[in-house]
Amino acid sequence: MTSANTQVTILVDNQAGERLVAEHGLSLWIETEDKRILFDTGQGGALENNARVLGADLGQTDILVLSHGHYDHTGGIAQVAKVAGQVEVYCHPGAVLPRYSIRDGTPKPIQMPRESMRALDNMPAQRLHWVTQPVLLSERIGITGPIPRETSYEDTGGPFYLDPEGKRPDPIDDDVALWIRTNEGLVVCVGCCHAGLVNTLNHVRRLTNGSRIRAVIGGFHLLNASDQRLEQTMSRLQSISPDTVVPCHCTGEGAFAALKEAVGERLFRGCSGMTFQSDFLVLTSPRKK
Repeated sequence: MTSANTQVTILVDNQAGERLVAEHGLSLWIETEDKRILFDTGQGGALENNARVLGADLGQTDILVLSHGHYDHTGGIAQVAKVAGQVEVYCHPGAVLPRYSIRDGTPKPIQMPRESMRALDNMPAQRLHWVTQPVLLSERIGITGPIPRETSYEDTGGPFYLDPEGKRPDPIDDDVALWIRTNEGLVVCVGCCHAGLVNTLNHVRRLTNGSRIRAVIGGFHLLNASDQRLEQTMSRLQSISPDTVVPCHCTGEGAFAALKEAVGERLFRGCSGMTFQSDFLVLTSPRKK
């Protein structure tokens, strides 16, 4: 059985092409089979403009997948719910928890915005799917569910807590990824990889009977990674050997340099406006502002 063409467009990223808005966040527009999937929504300030410029009709969104409940991935939920009347939403129930980052003793709320939570509350129950285990959206598309934390060198990537006093560390258990099977192998879409890039890719391979990873795109959250973590992550990534690696959003400059050394010409720096197809040749790589 042959698979339909898969096309992935970066709608929101920290870097932006011409006529596009940059923001600290991530959103991917995925067209595959007969489905239009929105993976995350950024903070909400860039989504509508960028979707319009890039020709992604948010009103035609069939499925919205939320990688986790941080504000920079969930801020545009209400915008999507307003225009996409039949959208089906998939996320872990932990995505709506209060959460904080604490640096220098100062807590910063980073949870899903209230407007986004209200949009989920107002959604018909049959269209809101709480993901607590792996889910198949079709024969060729799946959501990982919670990702086992197995490596000794990967962590959530920051000072994350479930309370403003910093007494309850946040394991970010709601972190999930999306995978799509193509003729050339799996395309894996990730939000921030708070579960760890290696843990994520290992879990996807288990769920797909050891299928080859063709491409991985999204935030890798390695900006605070130690040298040891970077070294071991790059070693494992070389072993997995995806054909295309597209770091976005929270990956970090140090990690980008390590990735460039590890995978060479297979690396493409993510930027809103970049579009890929299932053979993962770059169709559009816009100039940055």
